[in-house]
Formats: sequence, structure tokens, C-alpha cells
Amino acid sequence: MKLKGRVHKYGADVNTDVIIPARYLNTSDIGELAKHCMEDIDTEFTSRVQPGDIIVATTNFGCGSSREHAPLAIKAAGISCVIAKSFARIFYRNAVNIALPVLECEAAVDATEEGDILEVELESGEIRNYTSVNAMSESRIFYALPYPEFMLELMAAPGLIEYTRKRLAASASAAKDVGIAKKETE
Repeated sequence: MKLKGRVHKYGADVNTDVIIPARYLNTSDIGELAKHCMEDIDTEFTSRVQPGDIIVATTNFGCGSSREHAPLAIKAAGISCVIAKSFARIFYRNAVNIALPVLECEAAVDATEEGDILEVELESGEIRNYTSVNAMSESRIFYALPYPEFMLELMAAPGLIEYTRKRLAASASAAKDVGIAKKETE
């Protein structure tokens, strides 16, 4: 799964209250949440973000409350993934649950600036910066931990609920096939 987009860069301790302010938590409409994503830390975010863009941040991204609205708002705003040096654990889990890819890569964060163009390959963990070049004018490449097969399936599903539905349906179908085969041999 390849993702490519322009970087929106933030510092440390970007908490869920600035990702989606509490005053908007009275709705579960993801379109409405997207309109207010990051507005308390970056008032121009929603006017600049394009589908596929990438958030890059330093440490402890998504700290604060455990609200699931934060990764939902980010994804609904058009962000394809978030790369940080570290994430708050509950944000990380909530992001994975809704199929918002999150990657930890300190070197990529340090070498990336606002507006850079990144391409991310979840299967290999490769993060390629097309804006920041090395001495030979080649794009800079960094590596995060690659997503294992089940995580790639979860991202493609998209999300934990659909992934679980598909797995349960496949199990039920396999059980039915076993039941039919057993009856035929009796």
C-alpha cells in the first residue's frame, strides 16, 4: 500500500483537544469533524490539506483524552497517514482501528519539513522524501517498521470492524464447507 502526499508538520505533544476541540464532540458526522480538524493549533489546516497529505510530528502525538474522534477527524480531513517519533498509545490504537496508518520514524521526522512530498510504502516501511535530497540529488529514504500482513489486511478492510466482519464471514463459510464435507462422507 503506497501513500503519497504533502507534509503538514507539528511539534511535540499534539493532543487530542487540539486535533479536534471538545466543542465539536457533540457530533459523530465525520465530515463535520473534518472541518474543525487541527483548528486550535493550525487555523489554516483545513484550507491547505489535500487528499493524501501526511502529518509529521515529533513526540507524543495524540496525547490527552482517549477520544476516537481525533483520528477520525484526521482521516476525514484527507490525511493518508501520520508519521511521528512517538505516539500516545491510545491514539495509536484508535488510528489503527479506523485504518489510519501511523508510523514511528525519528530519522524521517528530523529530515522532513513543512510542505515536503513524502511517499510511504507500508509493506516495507519505506518513507521516501522527494523534496529533501542527498548529496547525489537522490530522494532521501528512511525506514519505519513495516506493517505485518494482518495489519495491511486491516488497513485495506478498511479498519478493525470491517476486518473482523470479513474474518468472521470467512470462518463461517469455512465451517459450513466442513459441515457439508462431513455430511457427504457419512
